Amino acid sequence: MAGSGNIMDLVAGNPVVIFSKSSCCMSHTVESLIRNFGANPTVYELDRVPNGRQIERALLQLPGCQQSTPAVFIGQQFIGGNKEVNSLHLRNELVPLLIRARAIWIWNGGRN
Repeated sequence: MAGSGNIMDLVAGNPVVIFSKSSCCMSHTVESLIRNFGANPTVYELDRVPNGRQIERALLQLPGCQQSTPAVFIGQQFIGGNKEVNSLHLRNELVPLLIRARAIWIWNGGRN
């Protein structure tokens, strides 16, 4: 069974990791938001990986994890789901977090 140690193994070495399901519109929304800042998240679609159900059960054991997808890690730290990521974005805290995690290098506020 995949425990939180196994989740951390999947997260290790990746600036941004999203645990998702192919049918979850909130997962796609979060992934699009993060990609729009120039980050390239590692995405694990739990309905398409062999041990997805085990990973999903382990995610639900994480403190603060209300639902299994999306589950977002930035800089190897569990951030939360759609609500938490969008809250960070609205408070202008998501980009600095992505920069600190080295998921993106600079951000010009969307200006070219």
